[in-house]
Amino acid sequence: MGDTEAHPVFIAIEPLLAIVGGEVLSPDDVATGDIPIEWNGETIGGIRLGSLSDALDRMVGHIEAELGAPLADLGRTAKQRAVHMLDEQGAFLLRKSIDDIADRMGVSRITVYNYLSQSRVT
Repeated sequence: MGDTEAHPVFIAIEPLLAIVGGEVLSPDDVATGDIPIEWNGETIGGIRLGSLSDALDRMVGHIEAELGAPLADLGRTAKQRAVHMLDEQGAFLLRKSIDDIADRMGVSRITVYNYLSQSRVT
């Protein structure tokens, strides 16, 4: 771990960076489009956000870790919870995410839509 990554700010946001696919940068590497991080008026580094093309994989990985199993191995209630969690994170705004989640769960698209409907009512 470099000096920048060892700073308490970067240690504190490490779980967030794992979910969003963010990369910690040294102050010299911060470029246009990166997010500079300041501490006591000084830029101590920056964050470069990950590609959206990997966003669904990161979200699913986080949820699988939280629920303790791959989506396909979850029971019905846990799959419903997973769909609810993914919906809260905006996963279903991504193109073809319904199909992808249905495939990962081993259920039909209609089942995922039903889980979404149930989730949004309660």
